[in-house]
Amino acid sequence: MAPLRYYTDILLPFILLLISGFVFLRRRNGLPINWPFLGMTPEILLNIHHIHNFATDFLKLCNGTFLLKGPKFANIDMLFTSDPANIHYILSKNFPNYPKGPDFRRIFDILGNGIFNSDHELWELHRKTTTMSLFKHPNFHTILETTIKNKINKGLLPVLEHYDVIDLQEIFQRFTFDAICVLLLDYDPESLSVDLPFVPCEKAFTDAEEALLLRHFLPEKVWKLQKRFGLGKEKKLSEAWKAFDEFIYMCLSQKEKEDEESAGLLTSLKSGFSRQIGTSCDSKQFLRDVILNLMLAGRDTTSTTLSWFFYLLAQNPSVENKIRKEIQNKTGGRNWKTLTIKDFEGLIYLHGGLCEALRLYPPVSLEHKAPLKADVLPTGHVVDKETRIILSFYSMGRMEGLWGDDCMEFKPERWFSKGVNGNIGIKHEPSYKFPAFHAGPRTCLGKEMGMIQMKMVAAAIVCNYRVELEEGHMVCPSDSIILQMKYGLKVRVVPITTINQSG
Repeated sequence: MAPLRYYTDILLPFILLLISGFVFLRRRNGLPINWPFLGMTPEILLNIHHIHNFATDFLKLCNGTFLLKGPKFANIDMLFTSDPANIHYILSKNFPNYPKGPDFRRIFDILGNGIFNSDHELWELHRKTTTMSLFKHPNFHTILETTIKNKINKGLLPVLEHYDVIDLQEIFQRFTFDAICVLLLDYDPESLSVDLPFVPCEKAFTDAEEALLLRHFLPEKVWKLQKRFGLGKEKKLSEAWKAFDEFIYMCLSQKEKEDEESAGLLTSLKSGFSRQIGTSCDSKQFLRDVILNLMLAGRDTTSTTLSWFFYLLAQNPSVENKIRKEIQNKTGGRNWKTLTIKDFEGLIYLHGGLCEALRLYPPVSLEHKAPLKADVLPTGHVVDKETRIILSFYSMGRMEGLWGDDCMEFKPERWFSKGVNGNIGIKHEPSYKFPAFHAGPRTCLGKEMGMIQMKMVAAAIVCNYRVELEEGHMVCPSDSIILQMKYGLKVRVVPITTINQSG
């Protein structure tokens, strides 16, 4: 026994020394360690709690493109890229070779046959029908403006007036959930009211999105096993799925019992899709998929951008004051409520501030792609149908090569352009550099709607309150497919009248 213990005492420190040396040599370049058999999985798991910044760090070291190696047995190698040339090539130039694909549909199975899960003919049907039935509805802008103003006056402002300290992210999530339900389902769940009621469907989105991000980094067999036995985040995803179904089917059934003479947006959507799909599938199930996809887009992207926008404003009070002054100049002393959709288009500083929030904190932080056939990206990386490509939109906004050495600064002026007559206008950036609303044929259909809604909400708050971060509250991105704040946004909302009186 003594010789064995003697060798163990010598060998163990020697093995530890070898491992330490291996880690030091492999890690000194700042990149994840590619372990034998395990690949880079240990570091992925250690950094999953801040995966977006983790990816940004190694993408900066690799000129914007890096192959993250998974375990040998799992086939989950991922090619991360934030290179604009690759983004443009995948989303635009060679778009037909990069559909969502079967892997994406398996990960996002909860979305069914909705627009985010669709390719080819089904995707074209969604684009065409949603555009004609919703965004080109003759009363769309009137319905949108009325809905948002009503929700601001009867929901948002009373809640802000009631609380001294509040989680502003939660308020925005409730606001956008109610608004999209009114628009799509002609039903107001009134989740944004002074008592802040618990609405299972509204809360289900956050649980679902966290599970969907984790599916990108786990072997499919692992998360399917968790799903089967109701473990971990997969359990919450199953509960979210049930909450979505119960809520949407309840709204649809309720609408069917009412007078069908309504010329609202839901009626327009139903008739538009019924003409297209005929009897080829379960129309009620298909309509559920359509609505859930649109609810996801309408609730989370807008609420997330507003949350980060006010977080940035709270850190930059001079920008907040400039936006407030711009709105006051536009109204000419009138109440902000008199502003029309056309008026909001002329608020350059507000527009620039929202674009900065979208650049630094894009609500859809990454996109998953897989080529139909072998290809070579503009950066020279070879990909085939087994390659998982992750487009890191979050990292793009943090690249000095794209946005300059001041890329981490919040500067609405970055979005200003000077015309030949000296007037300041809005600067356009190509979508493959600024993909907050995606790029190419899949560019977001609701871009205009989202910007209008965000400007109206921002103006209502800025004209009435100063937003101050609650002391000691930590703000950081969550581990989710949507870039929400992990711990919310705890703030104090101080009435402008109070500030003026104390000043």
